[in-house]
Amino acid sequence: MATPAELRTAPPQSGAPELVKGLGLTSATTLVMGSMIGSGIFIVSAEIAREVNSPALLIGAWLVTGFMTIVGALSYGELAAMMPKAGGQYVYLRESLGPLWGFLYGWTLFLVIQTGTVAAVGVAFGKFMGHFFPGISATTWIWHITKIPQWHVNNQITLGGMDVGLNTQNLCGIVIIIFLTVLNIFGLKLGSTVQNIFTVAKVSALAALVVAGIFIARNSQAIHENFSNFWRLDLPHSASGTVAGPLVGVLTILAVAQVGSLFSADAWNNVTFTAGEVKDPKRNLPISLALGTGVVILLYVAANFIYLGHLPFDGDPNAADVVGRGIKYATSDRVGTAALQQMFGSSGAGLMAIAILISTFGCCNGLILAGARVYYAMAKDGLFFKSTGKVHPKYLTPKNALIVQGIWTCVLCLSGTYNDLLNYVIFAVLIFYVLTIGGLFVLRRTQPQADRPYRAFGYPVLPAIYIVMALFIDVVLLRYKPEYTWPGLVIVLLGIPVYFVWSRRNTPLTQV
Repeated sequence: MATPAELRTAPPQSGAPELVKGLGLTSATTLVMGSMIGSGIFIVSAEIAREVNSPALLIGAWLVTGFMTIVGALSYGELAAMMPKAGGQYVYLRESLGPLWGFLYGWTLFLVIQTGTVAAVGVAFGKFMGHFFPGISATTWIWHITKIPQWHVNNQITLGGMDVGLNTQNLCGIVIIIFLTVLNIFGLKLGSTVQNIFTVAKVSALAALVVAGIFIARNSQAIHENFSNFWRLDLPHSASGTVAGPLVGVLTILAVAQVGSLFSADAWNNVTFTAGEVKDPKRNLPISLALGTGVVILLYVAANFIYLGHLPFDGDPNAADVVGRGIKYATSDRVGTAALQQMFGSSGAGLMAIAILISTFGCCNGLILAGARVYYAMAKDGLFFKSTGKVHPKYLTPKNALIVQGIWTCVLCLSGTYNDLLNYVIFAVLIFYVLTIGGLFVLRRTQPQADRPYRAFGYPVLPAIYIVMALFIDVVLLRYKPEYTWPGLVIVLLGIPVYFVWSRRNTPLTQV
């Protein structure tokens, strides 16, 4: 197995087609924004509200997510400008901590993080298509294979319990995934054009929600209830405790609430996967990361203020109307739909369904486009299927990597487990962010003379604060949501023996 130094100096294969630089600043920025915005911002605030039980802490949860996301992006900007190669975060971990850590990230990314997210977003597309075509439903089975029985690992962790098979809802998701996979095979320009169009559309839709919420039919009763008691604290005993006091209780609850908000703001790092195809990457990658995350976080926080201005925070779970159910008890957690129905009446549900269809379609495209570049980079290092390290001779895209990614994603759609798998890797995702930002400190020490066109803003204070916050969240999740942490850790650890088998059986193709 070649060392990272050997990989950097190995000559490219003679005559082999390579990826081309076809992404400018606009496309890179829309990739950041488009990968972040899916359906989460319209849904997860309900679960967060039930966990924090306070309007102020609802906003606080999104502010914590915003701070961490932007600091993470600013830190990654230095790594991206320093190593503008296909594979992004995989390459940063490989270069700073060693090839094993890069492989573990790529392994987890392929097994569930990237593919599971695409599957979940694709099926969400099918779910909202069902608003217009009732025949598209999770209960309309084409081929019901089996129902996996539940397995109670202990009193806190339960696995299984899902239906496996093909229904009209996940079939819709599979069709979208296949369509976008094929589309991205036919050239980076085509895939990035689709990404630009749908990102502009979805950002405009989210911005329209915010603007409409400011000027149209605000709910004076909800405003009074939510903001007159905005700063209330009603922590559960398990969080506030008897010794640590309310401050630690607030921090604990905010950490638990990050499950939804962090995933809604995740995937901003996907642009680094495509770094080998970004024009002037030493300039454009840091700018796109900062600009893209900043705009999306601003819209996310604003959207939650709009929810508070149109829906009661607590609500009534037994209310017949969507407004009466409030934020906490929104039907199927569809807070965005409830807010639009308060503004526009019955047509609001249709408007939100259209917005989410646009959002999920664009999100799927961005994740499919970017994810394949990581497996391409891994194959170049001899750590993934060799064929995925080759570029289509005509379209200059990682065709085989896109196909392999698409096949596994469709399997996850059928399995019915993708939502569980996403929950299981929340812990692992944060660990890899911590390791990558920790790698920033390592590279400052081991490669002090390396070219750094951009240096992380606030270094070393802000990256260190990020690491402390992420580790605190992981510790809290270990304590309060073990069903979401230990399985994720097992998925990562299973990659260790796979790494040693793969690294001994394969040799690197060329440098990345």
